[in-house]
Amino acid sequence: MTRVGAIDCGTNSIRLLIADAGGAGLTDVVRLMKVVRLGQGVDATGVLAEDALERTFAAAEEYARLLRGHGAEHLRFVATSATRDAANRQVFVDGIRSRLGVEPEVISGDEEAALSFTGAASVLAPRPGQRILVVDLGGGSTEFVLGTADGVQAARSVDMGCVRFTERHLKQDPPSAAEIAAAEADINAYLDEVLAEVPLDRADRLVGVAGSVTTITAHALDLDEYRPEIIHGTDLDGARIAAACTSLLTMSRRQRAALPYMHPGRVDVIGAGALIWRTVNARITELTGGRVDGATTSEHDILDGIALSAAQTACR
Repeated sequence: MTRVGAIDCGTNSIRLLIADAGGAGLTDVVRLMKVVRLGQGVDATGVLAEDALERTFAAAEEYARLLRGHGAEHLRFVATSATRDAANRQVFVDGIRSRLGVEPEVISGDEEAALSFTGAASVLAPRPGQRILVVDLGGGSTEFVLGTADGVQAARSVDMGCVRFTERHLKQDPPSAAEIAAAEADINAYLDEVLAEVPLDRADRLVGVAGSVTTITAHALDLDEYRPEIIHGTDLDGARIAAACTSLLTMSRRQRAALPYMHPGRVDVIGAGALIWRTVNARITELTGGRVDGATTSEHDILDGIALSAAQTACR
């Protein structure tokens, strides 16, 4: 048994997993998320904002204390979309290294996709030969990964996420019909790019991961609080997904903030996440001729993939 630490630093949140890794997989010790909005304004400015860096560094300092306190033997820190895009990412790299004593890895979209698939597949137990399409809907990018129990067959990461699309398209509260139409056209253009590399029509099952998808699922289930043990593994048909997404998209931010399962850091961006997820689901249903109509939600994602890779490194 090896105790490892994994940190996933995305566009909207920074997440920590401390876990014991052994023959049975991962056993959680600590799983924590903080919304720091590192990608604030990156789509427009191309740089990480100073206040966003300060929020991220404060979270990293807290995570460093937890890692020391729980005796994590090996840590892997992965940064994704916002950091990939930022001209001043070295400031981020230096700040993380000084606080955590580890070099943060600014990974490619392809590696992000592979880690997301590994994390989701580790708990889904796909049938032999079953082709699973894992969609990791993040703040700055979305990864599409098609694979089987034997591994990844095709993957593509595109610059489409709930923070990026809120800043780019959905400026009114609630968004106007014209804003929604423009965003939807942009989403479908990105899906055309994905389709050129990933045969989405060959999927046997659609799995959605990350905070937008899990929050949409909580909304569809009308939970009295955010309950990951209920959300994980939930299967929703296309109609329920579309209804939940449309509901969140057309709410005001004040209405979203009143929902008992809504994290405060998602209130302003969940509408864009819902629009992306609704459009992706509809497109997959169309491409598969209705064979795949709906999706499974997984609470296990890239963070689990990072932890598993850290365990493999520690055991070498």
